[in-house]
Amino acid sequence: MSLNTLSAKDISDGVKAKKFSAREVAEASLKAIHESNGSLNAYLTVLKETALSAADAVDKKAKEGSPLGRLAGVPVAIKDNMMIRGAKTTCGSKILGDYIAPYDAFVIERLRSADAVFVGKTNMDEFAMGSSTEHSRFGATRNPWNKDCIPGGSSGGSAVAVAARTVPIALGSDTGGSIRQPASLCGVLGMKPTYGRVSRYGLVAFASSLDQIGPFTHTVEDMATTMEVISGKDPRDSTSVDKEVPRFTDEMSQPLKGIRVGIPKEYFVSGLDADVDKAVREAAQVLKILGAELKEVSLPNSAAAVSVYYILAPSEASSNLARFDGMRYGFRNPKATHLIEQYGLNRQDGFGPEVKRRIMIGTYALSSGYYDAYYSKAQKVRTLIKRDFVEAFKEVDVLLTPVSPTPAFKIGEKVDDPLTMYLSDIFTIPCNLAGIPGLSIPCGFSRNKLPIGAQLLGNFFQDGLLLRVANAYLKETKWNEKAPS
Repeated sequence: MSLNTLSAKDISDGVKAKKFSAREVAEASLKAIHESNGSLNAYLTVLKETALSAADAVDKKAKEGSPLGRLAGVPVAIKDNMMIRGAKTTCGSKILGDYIAPYDAFVIERLRSADAVFVGKTNMDEFAMGSSTEHSRFGATRNPWNKDCIPGGSSGGSAVAVAARTVPIALGSDTGGSIRQPASLCGVLGMKPTYGRVSRYGLVAFASSLDQIGPFTHTVEDMATTMEVISGKDPRDSTSVDKEVPRFTDEMSQPLKGIRVGIPKEYFVSGLDADVDKAVREAAQVLKILGAELKEVSLPNSAAAVSVYYILAPSEASSNLARFDGMRYGFRNPKATHLIEQYGLNRQDGFGPEVKRRIMIGTYALSSGYYDAYYSKAQKVRTLIKRDFVEAFKEVDVLLTPVSPTPAFKIGEKVDDPLTMYLSDIFTIPCNLAGIPGLSIPCGFSRNKLPIGAQLLGNFFQDGLLLRVANAYLKETKWNEKAPS
């Protein structure tokens, strides 16, 4: 039995039953990271001593007969834009290259209380700005299904950490598809919860009205359990919703009979890869066989989503990233001779090209004379996009769409073409603009043997319904059980 390939549930059950120790599990995970990270570059920081210490604490509790948490001894990887007290939090950027987090994020507090074991911080596009995990100061992450290909982004490191079987659970953040798109390209499950379901406290902000933390897993049960652990009201996050957390693990087992699945016609357009189109349509037919009703629906304003996003998200980023000036913490350029030059050189050399590009776009959109023409108008169109979903969910219960218009592409193929790169998130961005939940599930492979994902979208706080549909589908197809060699 290889401990690093077990599900989180099997690990937790095994630790509680004393079939194996939490330390043995942690050692297996750390060994898998050591063997794979040289070629995949999924981890920026490996928390070996922290992990072994936490595992020993779990074993001590087990030996004493103390109650153990729901994720007892389960190795978890964390995207490097979330605070773990005492660990580096770089956001994939030079400007935070040596920053040590002074506190735990809300999700870290919750995972600690569940006796999870943190084994490392994962690579990401700098400040979560990218769709390929090529825009990291610390090098690109590679897809374990084909190391010449990108894993998606910006949470590519977390997706790869799960896909490569180094951990059963990893956390990422999703601003315009940064969990769902890499999950699709790496053949794992990835969830963006309803906005406000999971606290953003301790997450380094990219675009505050869009960001949301969510899990990557292999199984729906692990996803449901993790969602129960990390969800809930947090008074330190004003956007955190005071709403009871459902028992997702109970809800996921219900049958699909009578569930209405909408197929948005705007998501099946010219330019969509033929393999992706075929795989998602076949997924729809499986859901029909399982008792769901299929219905075509329209989301007419979806075509404007990318344009709206690339005004609103950079505008918020321009404001949020103003704090990174190298004066109180972070990179400080030693060549500066006076204060104004210091500010300029810190940011000029501390930020990478994609981050600087988005800061400039956002600053322009917010500038005098352009605010009404761009930012204000984009907010109005965002309302129309949200209204489309509200109307669609009067007719159906969930929506089924592609996640990415193509399977994973080659590293370097689009890095110098930002407009083409931005279109990688064309099917995921509307979900963030509306604030609804989205879930990527494996649904097949391309002719080049690269994973393809299908996206399930639900109404506000219908996260559990998405897990229910995913569970029925994957029990039938078992696409999530496929693993890279």
